[in-house]
Amino acid sequence: VVLVEESGGGLVQAGGSLRLSCKASTYTLDVGWFRQAPGKEREGVAAIYSDHSTTYADSVKGRFTISRDNAKQTYSLQMNSLKPEDTAMYYCAADLRCSWGNALLVSCYIRWGQGTQVTVSS
Repeated sequence: VVLVEESGGGLVQAGGSLRLSCKASTYTLDVGWFRQAPGKEREGVAAIYSDHSTTYADSVKGRFTISRDNAKQTYSLQMNSLKPEDTAMYYCAADLRCSWGNALLVSCYIRWGQGTQVTVSS
């Protein structure tokens, strides 16, 4: 059973950057990053597979980059050009149970972290 834990959230001004990290208890093929703003549903942000294939939500393409360090079992989300609408609790998820085409669906992951808060001020 893989466990994941997020870190790296914080408060940043619009246009700034943050790097989130997801530490897994063991090697995992696939990891997704999700976010949930107050009053909204959780949504997929980015995902990465074992062969380093990646997929992104349209809202973050060109601004966010997901990466993995298998030796450290760490999966990172580099967030640049942050906007106030990026404010949310960010979650790391592992153990994808769907095809890669559904890698940004909340229902496709069964292992979740507790989340890390990202707040972007205008």
